[in-house]
Amino acid sequence: MKHLPAFVTAVVALLCWFLPGISAELPDASDVRVMVDVPYKDGDDLSAYEKERCKLDLYLPAGRGGFATLVWFHGGGLKAGDKQGEKSIARSLARAGVAVVSANYRFSPHATFPAYVEDAAAAFAWVHSHMAEHGGDPARLFIGGHSAGGYLALLVGLDARYLRACGLELSAIAGVVPVSGQTMTHYTVREEKGIGQFTIVADEAAPVHHSRKDTPPMLVLYADHDMPARAEENAYFVALMQGAGNTRVAGRLIRDRDHGSIARQIAVEDDPARLAIISFMASEVGEHQRL
Repeated sequence: MKHLPAFVTAVVALLCWFLPGISAELPDASDVRVMVDVPYKDGDDLSAYEKERCKLDLYLPAGRGGFATLVWFHGGGLKAGDKQGEKSIARSLARAGVAVVSANYRFSPHATFPAYVEDAAAAFAWVHSHMAEHGGDPARLFIGGHSAGGYLALLVGLDARYLRACGLELSAIAGVVPVSGQTMTHYTVREEKGIGQFTIVADEAAPVHHSRKDTPPMLVLYADHDMPARAEENAYFVALMQGAGNTRVAGRLIRDRDHGSIARQIAVEDDPARLAIISFMASEVGEHQRL
């Protein structure tokens, strides 16, 4: 499909848009294979809202097999955002040999905790079941995201109940890559409970609540000019983990970045966060060069 005329590509894209449940593999200028709007949940009991939101896009390295995959969740405070906003990051990492699966999830207040965490776990489980069909190695699956997406990745990677509900254990995760994620109970979850944004809570909805020695490997990234208290929350989370004897969790402060630019710049080839992610994934799958 690489050399199809532009109008053919447009027609395929329109069919995907107007026919729910239909996905297609589209050509990409950088030789990245792209599949859009693939449902990761099925069943007669799904709500219309779940059918609308619970879809993912795949960005696959062309001409390769057995690659590692990063399941990625966008930010937006658990209230907004879309997987389409992650295209630059996904294509850039796919060109480096890392498949990226960018997933949508339900939003508050239409869905409340833990619905969006359950969606994130379901998306990861779908990738675990289907990535081999698309050339990926199901033993090399990572989970990550920015801001609210980082929060979701942390909870799925720490609270085993979410993946167990999908028939998986935490051992299915090769590594977790939260970027400026909230590590206390997310402020939107607090809002759902009638608690103020800056009233700190660390209940079961908080990644810090699950600090312990035995977790999947984690690379925790945050910005030096992050949103209020976000850098401190991430540093505290890493300190708690290391204090518990966890040698598989590392944190890194990314200089000259704010809450938004730390994610946007991952698409840039020499960006320090991007290089850290690629290096982390390579080391965890036992490869020290190209993934």
